[in-house]
Amino acid sequence: MSVNAQAQAPTLEMVAARAGVSRATVSRVVNGSPKVKPELISAVNEAIAELNYVPNRAARMLASRRTESIALVIPESTSRVFTDPFFASIIQGVAMHLATTDYTLGIVVASEANPDKTRRYLTGGNIDGALVVSHHSGDHSYARLGRSVPVVFGGRPLHAEDNDSVFVDVDNISGSMTATRHLIERGRRNIATIAGPADMPAGFDRELGWRRAMDEAGFDTSLIEWGDFSPASGAMAMRRLLARNTPIDAVFAANDQMALGAYAVIAENGLSIPRDIAVVGYDDDALGSAASPALTTMHQSANELGAVMASTLVKSIEGQDVEHQTILQTRLIVRGSS
Repeated sequence: MSVNAQAQAPTLEMVAARAGVSRATVSRVVNGSPKVKPELISAVNEAIAELNYVPNRAARMLASRRTESIALVIPESTSRVFTDPFFASIIQGVAMHLATTDYTLGIVVASEANPDKTRRYLTGGNIDGALVVSHHSGDHSYARLGRSVPVVFGGRPLHAEDNDSVFVDVDNISGSMTATRHLIERGRRNIATIAGPADMPAGFDRELGWRRAMDEAGFDTSLIEWGDFSPASGAMAMRRLLARNTPIDAVFAANDQMALGAYAVIAENGLSIPRDIAVVGYDDDALGSAASPALTTMHQSANELGAVMASTLVKSIEGQDVEHQTILQTRLIVRGSS
């Protein structure tokens, strides 16, 4: 046998000859066609194993018109993406699910200063589908991509006209009601909230849940300031609340990052957590559990959120029916801050 023959990679024709079938049959088996008899599939797979045949990915892509690639689009600044634990957990959940499939994951940190650049990439035949996740998940401006590629959002649409979007979210209203009721059950009466931006679904829904629980108890709902989900904005909001010189004995923050920002300001003012002011957050990120005192919070699994988004998208790409909305539940984690 010549050196060239030894170096030759196994071909589709060689697999067909070894299995005693046609080249077309081997191609159907490699591409997962259901129109092949089980005994022929077995013969082809045995020949593939014996010859160490590796299917030509480029040829398969041309035949199936798929790239076997999925983009996770995060319309946030790079500083936010790499400092907020929420995004790391989402990415991990997506990656863990896709590891069980043939799809590879690409991450696109999309600057909204140039959204057309991102849209050109997503619609240019580079991917089979897109996942879009952001604190600004109410902006379903990527929804029109659904005409070109399947899209699944992390977070419900804020506007009725986007209700056809496919999305996965957590029950933020119920979760924030649970957090606020917990403080009420602890005997707190002057419960403030540091809310997220009202133009973001998580901000809007968590504020609404706080209001509903406070209204149920007949308590004042004027103790509210807003942040942008960052620790710095939580600190500024807490300073504004304390500057009112109105009694406050508890704070519900719309995420753990803002709750931890409030921690520092409470300490600066010579107040103690939870003796003077109890604090409850939302997300259950690692920083909250490591704080002193450890932060009471609403647990939402960003890992699960990412995995369910990825599962939904793969089903959509492969032509399966999917639910337009999937709502995940939260649970209260009681720690030292309340």
